[in-house]
Amino acid sequence: MKKLKIDIVSDVMCPWCIIGYKNLETALAQLSDEFSAEISWKPFELNPDMPIEGQDLNEHLRQKYGLSEEQGDENRKRILEMGEKAGFTFNFDGKRIMINSFDLHRLLTWAATEGKQTELKLALFKAHFTDLIFLNEQDNLLDVVQSVGLDRARAKEILDSGEYFQEVRSEQNALQQMGITSVPTFIINDQYALTGGQPSDAFVQAFKQIAEQEAQQQQ
Repeated sequence: MKKLKIDIVSDVMCPWCIIGYKNLETALAQLSDEFSAEISWKPFELNPDMPIEGQDLNEHLRQKYGLSEEQGDENRKRILEMGEKAGFTFNFDGKRIMINSFDLHRLLTWAATEGKQTELKLALFKAHFTDLIFLNEQDNLLDVVQSVGLDRARAKEILDSGEYFQEVRSEQNALQQMGITSVPTFIINDQYALTGGQPSDAFVQAFKQIAEQEAQQQQ
């Protein structure tokens, strides 16, 4: 059994991050006889200057990317289809907002110490994209934390303090120095990188190539 170390640089605000992850999951299930994977999530903020109250998503996309209404519709349709194919439900029917995700990264850094990082990350993706929960409201965020079996009171303590601030900033700086400027980025065994919401076949191919290269290096 070959071991894979997979660090996923991502932001809960990024739809392609959950699409890419679901496709990664499919690839690992297909290769479960050959590979085992240790997954960790690394912090990236799509909108570090976003105020705490957030912004209407459609308005944000128009301002940031200059998307027309037609382009926005096209973009949503594509994400919806890719999500469905990957096994994730996006909901575009209600009011959606873009928020500053720094506090989410602080909680995810803590969740890693509790062995619950992936569970929390996936619950946050579902809350944001499927259930349209505003994660900039503390009670909503604490509900999600509690739903994966993490301690609500401890999470509140973290949110109300500066805990994990430095850890998140240090990781972000290290990733920037590595030249990572877009998400998702999948760093495999500390030396290979795949970017974007890749299909599962791309992961399967990449893992097999990496295994071959590493086998050759050991000869």
